Amino acid sequence: MSNEELRPVKAERAKKILSRVALFLGELRDGLTMLNMQNAYLVASKGYSEKQAGVLFFVFGMSQFIAQTPAGYLMDYSDRKVQLLGVASVGTTLLTLATAFFAQENGTNINLMIFIKLIQGAITALIPPGLNSITQGIVGSVGMTGQVSQNEMMNHLGTAIIVFCGSCIAYGLYPDIGLLFIVSPIACAGVMYFLGQIKPGDIDHNAARGLTAESSTTNKAESFDSYSAPKIGNSKDGPINEKPSFNFGLDASKDGDDSSLNSNAGPKAETPLTILRDPILLIFVIVCFTFHLSNGTVLPLVMQALAIGNGRSGIFMSGFCIIIAQAFMVVSAHVCGKYSGHYGRKGLFLIGMLSVPIRCAILAMLLSVKENSENAAEVANDYYGRRLEDANQYYDADAAYYGNEDAGAYYGDEDASASGGFLNLLILSTQVLDGVGAGIFGTMYVLVTSDISGGTGRFSLTLGLTTTAMSIGGTVSGYLGQALAEDIGYRQTFVILGFMSLIPAILFFTCMPETLSNKEAQKSEAGKNGMAGIVEEDEHDANRVYGRLA
Repeated sequence: MSNEELRPVKAERAKKILSRVALFLGELRDGLTMLNMQNAYLVASKGYSEKQAGVLFFVFGMSQFIAQTPAGYLMDYSDRKVQLLGVASVGTTLLTLATAFFAQENGTNINLMIFIKLIQGAITALIPPGLNSITQGIVGSVGMTGQVSQNEMMNHLGTAIIVFCGSCIAYGLYPDIGLLFIVSPIACAGVMYFLGQIKPGDIDHNAARGLTAESSTTNKAESFDSYSAPKIGNSKDGPINEKPSFNFGLDASKDGDDSSLNSNAGPKAETPLTILRDPILLIFVIVCFTFHLSNGTVLPLVMQALAIGNGRSGIFMSGFCIIIAQAFMVVSAHVCGKYSGHYGRKGLFLIGMLSVPIRCAILAMLLSVKENSENAAEVANDYYGRRLEDANQYYDADAAYYGNEDAGAYYGDEDASASGGFLNLLILSTQVLDGVGAGIFGTMYVLVTSDISGGTGRFSLTLGLTTTAMSIGGTVSGYLGQALAEDIGYRQTFVILGFMSLIPAILFFTCMPETLSNKEAQKSEAGKNGMAGIVEEDEHDANRVYGRLA
C-alpha cells in the first residue's frame, strides 16, 4: 500500500476544525443570542421600554434581511470564504461591545443604538452562508446531513457555555451587568484561531456552490504541506470565478450562468431567476418566514417576563432561558443528523414546528395562573391592611403595638412569593420545547436548502433566500411581540403567537414534498447496512472463538 493511500483524507482533519469553529461561533453566528441578552439587559438594567427594545430588534432584522441574499450571492463566487467569515465574526463582536458600552438610561441615545444594530445586522448576514458554504465545500452536499448536525450541536453547546458564563457574571455584578458581554470577544478569539487552521485546499469551491454533489477533499489524501495562498482560476479542485456574475437569467436565450464557467470547463450554475422560479423553494421560503414570524419573539418575551421585577435572580433566570434551550438543541441536532438521512426531512420538521403552539399554550396558561395568584395576594393585602387600620383606630393605640402596617402583607406576600417562584421555574422549563422547535428547525432548514439547491451551483444564494425569510420573519415578530406585550400583556401575546404558529405547520404538511435525495438516502442506508454487516461479522467471529473455547 502506498504512502498516499495511508494518509488521512483532507476532509477528516478539516471536519474536526469545523466543529471547533462552530463551538466558538455559537453566540456569534446570527447575532440573535447576544441580541436577546442585550434586550433583557436594556429592559431590566437600562430602563428601555419593550417598544424601544422591539425597535432595535426590528432594525437589526431588517438590515440582516436586506444583506442576507447578497451575502449568499457573494459566498457562491468567492474563494475567500474563510476570510469573510472571520471579518464578520470580528465585526459583530465589536458592535456587541459597543451596544453594552454606549447604552444610556431609558434609551436617551436610541438613535445611536439604532445605527449600531443597522450595521451589525448587515455584518452578521455573512455568517450563516459563510459557515455552511465552507462546510459543503469540505464534505459535499451528500455529507451535509452528518456535518450540519455536528456543527449545530457544537453551535448550541458553545452558546450554552458562553451564556452560562455571562449569566454568572451578570448575577455577581447586578445591577451593573454590562461586563457580561466580555464573553463575546473570548468566543471570537476561538473562532479566529480555528478558522486560521483551515487551508485553502480543504475547500472544493464547486461543491461549496452545489455544482457537484461530492467534495474532492473527501477522497484527496492529506499532504501536510505548509499553508499556501489559494490558486485563482482553473485548479485541480475546479475553476472558481471570483467576480460575481450579473447574468440573472432575464435573457431566455442564455442557459445557465456562462460567466462563471465556460461551456467546456464543467457544469454551469443556474441563473438567479431560475432559482426564484422553483415552486418548492417558494413554499419553503414562506414556511421559514411564517415560522419565525410566530416564534422569533417568544424567547425574548420569556426572558423579559422572568427578568422584570425579579432583580438579580431574574437576570440569572433569563440567561438560563438560553442555556436550557441550547442544551436541548444539542439533542435535537443529534437526532436530526442521525435520523433525517434514513427517514427523510418532513416528519422531523413537523415535530419541530408543532412544538411552538404547544409551548405558547403552556406559557399563556402559566402566566394566567401567575396573574391570578398576584391578584389574590393584592386582595389579601388590601383586606388585612384595612382591618389593621380599623383596629388601630378603635384602640387608639400605636400601630407598632398591635402590629405594623406591613403585618397584613405577611399573609398574602409570603404565599405569593413562594407560588411565584415555582411558577417562574415552570415558565423557565418551557424552554425545553424551544430546544426542540428551534433546534430541529436550525438544523433541518440548512439540509432542506441543500436538497433544493443540489446541482444548481447556487447553494449560498438559496441559503441566503431562506435565511432572509427567517430574518424578516424574526424581525417583524420581534417588534410585533414587544408592542403587543406592552399594549395587551404577555399572556394575550402568547395566545396570539400560538395561533400564528399553526400556519407554517399546516402549510408545510400540505404543500411541501419530501426533499431528501435518493443519492443521500442510499448513502445513508449503505452506511447503516455496512455497520450492520460489521456487527454481524464480529458476532460470527466471536461465536466461533467462544465455540472453540467451549
